Amino acid sequence: MSDATTTTEPAAPPGKHPVDEIPRLARLFPLGLQHVLAMYAGAVAVPLIVGGALGYSAEDLAFLISADLFVAGIASIIQSVGFWRFGVRLPLMQGVTFAAVGPMISIGTTYDITAVFGATIACGLFMILVAPFFSALLRFFPPLVTGTVILIIGVSLMDVAAGWITNQNESAAPSDLGLAAGTLLFIVLIERFAPAAIARVSVLIGLVLGTLAALPMGKVDWSGVGEAGWFAVVTPLHFGVPTFPPAAVLSILVVGLVIMVETTGDMIAVGEIVDKKVTKKRLADGLRADGLSTVLGGFFNTFPYTAFAQNVGLVSLTGVASRFVATMAGLILIVLGLVPKVSAVVEGVPSAVLGGAGIALFGMVAASGIRSLTRVRFNNKNILVVAVSLGVAMLPTVTPEIYAEFPTWFQLIFDSGISAGAITAILLNLLLNGDQLTEQDTQEMAPHDAVRGVQPAVLGHVSPPDPAPAEPDGEPETAGETSERP
Repeated sequence: MSDATTTTEPAAPPGKHPVDEIPRLARLFPLGLQHVLAMYAGAVAVPLIVGGALGYSAEDLAFLISADLFVAGIASIIQSVGFWRFGVRLPLMQGVTFAAVGPMISIGTTYDITAVFGATIACGLFMILVAPFFSALLRFFPPLVTGTVILIIGVSLMDVAAGWITNQNESAAPSDLGLAAGTLLFIVLIERFAPAAIARVSVLIGLVLGTLAALPMGKVDWSGVGEAGWFAVVTPLHFGVPTFPPAAVLSILVVGLVIMVETTGDMIAVGEIVDKKVTKKRLADGLRADGLSTVLGGFFNTFPYTAFAQNVGLVSLTGVASRFVATMAGLILIVLGLVPKVSAVVEGVPSAVLGGAGIALFGMVAASGIRSLTRVRFNNKNILVVAVSLGVAMLPTVTPEIYAEFPTWFQLIFDSGISAGAITAILLNLLLNGDQLTEQDTQEMAPHDAVRGVQPAVLGHVSPPDPAPAEPDGEPETAGETSERP
């Protein structure tokens, strides 16, 4: 796509920041579509993982995918356009977070999916309430903690990729293993030889090529595509009224903190790229939007939302700062969510092909955690934080029944390696490095795969920036802003 290359936008009118410029439609649509393609594989993976683990039918899986795309579109529009105190008003795309996969499967297995949606709604409300104060909590999430948690997320999800390849059996059929390996090879070759614009969607192209390779083998089941309609409204509470088991809610609240750390890093990164200061006020507005999108997710039969960092890299690649590119991408996602045939096509992709792509996708998440950890000075204490957290997280992954004799509330939290590892990393860092927390720079946190350049000066810890144009609500921002209006 020609719009994928680095380009120079026409100069913005005096007093108007490039972020607030609206490109002409002939340019806006392909740029928005490019963002959709960059996030699509990751966006549909979570409903496929969770719905598959809970044993849902092909029809229900297609519905979960539609709901996910629909709410992701709304969430992206809220974040990019903004209203009142919701939305960072930067070119950020929203999608379901991988951090919630393990806890949601545990909750859905113990109760049912209505408990997952209830915990998701509670998590969103929690994020909205905590947003004004979260910048003060960032010191509890240094790169040591965030890098460890992100590494755990990626490694824990490898079990899902293996299950896709084996079709939940003890071993994989040679043909399935071949499809997975072929898909993975396609992705690697695209990354190696394709232009940067194509490499950005290597996972998606790998899925397409792997599916095409599976067609003559009879492994692609698109029987549901003909039955699916061309248009359907995503109905809220499709699976029933949400329930709120306390242990389930607590488990997802831990995920909520991880989401807020990830989104903060993404907002900082994209603000640096487009030269727009991310003040405490703007940060809180963006986190509130994450919370609102998560609440909507619970009502519309989907899961917690966060900023997709691969799209942050795409902003850097294209050089287009306009937030309305993300708005256009959100509109495209909404349309895709209202077309059941699209979800039926995705649901028909062979699980072995998904498994091959999953190795790359989840491996990228793990590698991003390692990248964050490269910024840590590894003394014995920090090594112990990573080692113990990773070990605790792996216990339920390698031995799923290890906590079978414990109470239900304990199992809900610790049967998920992601939540168990996150709690362990936070508490161990407090115990072993508590005396250093006041000295840690809160700017050093990073999300799972955002592009990083020069460290951004944000959150009011720097000298005032140059005068900035007024925000959409007419209020000028300053980097020294420390108060938060209700």
